[in-house]
Amino acid sequence: MIDKIEVTIDVIVHATEDISKIFQAFELLNLKKEDFTIHETTGYFENPITMLNAKIVKKEAENFMKKLLGLLSQQQINELIEEIEERTVDSRFHMRLDKQELIKGNVVIREKDTIKIKIHTPIYNKKETVKTFTEIFQIAT
Repeated sequence: MIDKIEVTIDVIVHATEDISKIFQAFELLNLKKEDFTIHETTGYFENPITMLNAKIVKKEAENFMKKLLGLLSQQQINELIEEIEERTVDSRFHMRLDKQELIKGNVVIREKDTIKIKIHTPIYNKKETVKTFTEIFQIAT
């Protein structure tokens, strides 16, 4: 059981992408369209862009993490654990999922065309960072 956990998800949806497929893909992670706030904006070349943001807390965040980690390979989880120090800033662990792969029903960690996920839990002693996030990443195993 994780005391306090908060997960923030940010997605950029380009005009060429079908937003309904993205919402459908998030059902794999137990998220619904209602979980997201939608913000319309304009890109660098005046192209329409939709920003999706979800903030989930407490039990929902814990359930999200269990679902997410259950869909990742053990190798990917091990890589995340090995990279905790590089991926953590101010008690927030940063990771990215491949948006196109998620639409296909696969959860893949990737750095391009991504869904940004920030996992936040209060860490009062920087030395506890690795230990705390390692515990979080082992809740699904």
